[in-house]
Amino acid sequence: MLSLLFFALSCSKKPDVPGQKKIAGIVFQEDQFFRLVLFGMREAAAKGGAELLEANSAGRPDREIQLINTYIASGVDAIVVSPLSARASMSALERAKQKGIIIVTYNTNVEGDTPSSYVESDQRDLGRATGVVAGEYITKHLGGKARVALLAFQAQAPEQSMMRVNGFKEEMARIPGVTIVAEQDAWLAEQAVKKAGDMLTAHPDLDIIWAANEGGTVGAVMAVKNSGRAGKVAVFGTDTGEQIADFLLAEDGILQAVTGQRPFEIGSMAVDFAFKALRGEKVQKTVSLPGLLLSRLNPDGVRAFKNRLKELNK
Repeated sequence: MLSLLFFALSCSKKPDVPGQKKIAGIVFQEDQFFRLVLFGMREAAAKGGAELLEANSAGRPDREIQLINTYIASGVDAIVVSPLSARASMSALERAKQKGIIIVTYNTNVEGDTPSSYVESDQRDLGRATGVVAGEYITKHLGGKARVALLAFQAQAPEQSMMRVNGFKEEMARIPGVTIVAEQDAWLAEQAVKKAGDMLTAHPDLDIIWAANEGGTVGAVMAVKNSGRAGKVAVFGTDTGEQIADFLLAEDGILQAVTGQRPFEIGSMAVDFAFKALRGEKVQKTVSLPGLLLSRLNPDGVRAFKNRLKELNK
């Protein structure tokens, strides 16, 4: 329902303000990450005096193309987008660029030189950083031996998913006693509950589940809880959100740690770069923001994160 609302907002006609820039902000999923990205975009657009047109491609390439074509026809000044594919999204964005529209990508990128700038978290490092913490847990609590299952999102955003997964696997490979016994795709919580539940059934001796995104992490935690194996199976994840923070503070001990992105800063910086490019200023081609580690071992840090979310949601 929200995706339809975002689309309607993007296509609705508002009174033109003479000289006001129009910037299209496109997300591809409805979750806490993209919600905070939009908050960052809104703040930066408001500070710059631009109208922000918000839209959600809902993970559908055809919808993404439709949105971009709509923005080309309406003559926006810039498109700030998290593309669904490095290759498949390129042609539509290149058409927009040829019409004089500034392209800034964030979170995911396209091949070639179409974007003026790309703002990201280091995707491999997001997986790697969580892998480091998981490795410490395995060494301390499991004697250096663990059977591990993974939840990825390869079918949704293959390049991003692969980098996170590979980063995590690199750290697991450092521990001789670790065996990866299952790997599935599930990026929405309702998918992940079922997939993780199937993993738990198929591998009764499973020790750890790692998920590559927010929905997968939420689903993995719920699956462990539903199976009655809290205290026996630990969950590690990637991405953050209020529900994730609550899981880290819960007494059940299921979720141990996550490494999250900085979505508000990503959205704000992406729009700022669009403004700079529109003014003809030089912008950095690629900016990688460090991840944010939230751990059960640092509850004060988790609470501070929750307070920050409340401030942003006001």
